Amino acid sequence: MDLYTLLLAVPAILIALTFHEFAHAYVAFRFGDPTAKYMGRLTLNPLAHLDPLGTIMIFLIHFGWAKPVPVDTRYLGNPKRDLMWISAAGPLMNMALALVSGILIRIFIASGLASGQAGDFTSILFQMLYFSLYINLALAFFNLLPIPPLDGSKILAGILPHSYANTLYLIETKGPMILFGVIMFGWVTGFHVLGVVIGPFIHFFTGIFAGI
Repeated sequence: MDLYTLLLAVPAILIALTFHEFAHAYVAFRFGDPTAKYMGRLTLNPLAHLDPLGTIMIFLIHFGWAKPVPVDTRYLGNPKRDLMWISAAGPLMNMALALVSGILIRIFIASGLASGQAGDFTSILFQMLYFSLYINLALAFFNLLPIPPLDGSKILAGILPHSYANTLYLIETKGPMILFGVIMFGWVTGFHVLGVVIGPFIHFFTGIFAGI
């Protein structure tokens, strides 16, 4: 990714990460947990959610992360169920943002605005919308993977019966190491396993949302 492309993608990255974390904080608050609010995370200010190292890694290896939203399960009426919905809120928010981006892309294409010359305002805006569509879909499906500490692992824990607690605990202790190893393997070799897994979903919903 060259510098020009990265600069076009930055707004989409900031919006995707900020809204993702805000959704976690908002749903946690609605379920009775004020922890995120007290820590200043119930906001759409990107500075409240960005992780310094995660932000730097976005520019270095084009992969990064935001600060996870703190959740205190002692405030939750039904911790197992509520934590599942709190975790699902982030990916669902990204899907909603992707849908809005896709609709706007369809409007651009239908009105002929997408055929502007490279470098003009409408062309730049169209490219930014495409990045928003792609990045939000990628963030949604990446986080839905059932690998700790991703949201998908907490959603899976909310679905599975308590008899799987020991298995989930084992996955939780090994998951972050496995996830980091897979990411670094892709960065070093150029073969991105996670991209192979979530790529078909991104392609499918790109077609549904934007028709491209």
